[in-house]
Amino acid sequence: MFERYTNLLYRLCYSILLVREDAEDAVQDVFLKYYRKQPTFADEDHEKAWFIRVAVNHCKDILRRRKLREFIPFSEVEELLAEKEAEANDSGVLQALFELADRYRIVMILHYLEGYPVKEVARLCGISQSAVKMRLSRGREQLKERLKGVVIDE
Repeated sequence: MFERYTNLLYRLCYSILLVREDAEDAVQDVFLKYYRKQPTFADEDHEKAWFIRVAVNHCKDILRRRKLREFIPFSEVEELLAEKEAEANDSGVLQALFELADRYRIVMILHYLEGYPVKEVARLCGISQSAVKMRLSRGREQLKERLKGVVIDE
């Protein structure tokens, strides 16, 4: 299980949390939950959907906790500023994608980066297909706005 889903879950968690350490912790917590609950699955698709759903929910919980206790240790301020400067020089598309609200970013990553069809994204996120289509549309529009005037190196 670990070898099969680790990379997928890490990419998903990182795209939501935007912090490497938090994404690694989230993936580990998902596997702990799997180990503790020992769920049974009808097939491999059901299993994969379970892992994705649990990962997304866990990341949302982490984000909620972050809002309650957001702080930066003084010793890390200089490092954080250097990272932000480096990020500003990175690819504008991914940076703009990561700046979108969770509701748009998650569906766009699942659909465009992970290749899930709209129907599957709807099932994984627990929303209707029309809601997924609307979020994809609005997410694309927000990306266009964010990327106006940005030159992307190829």
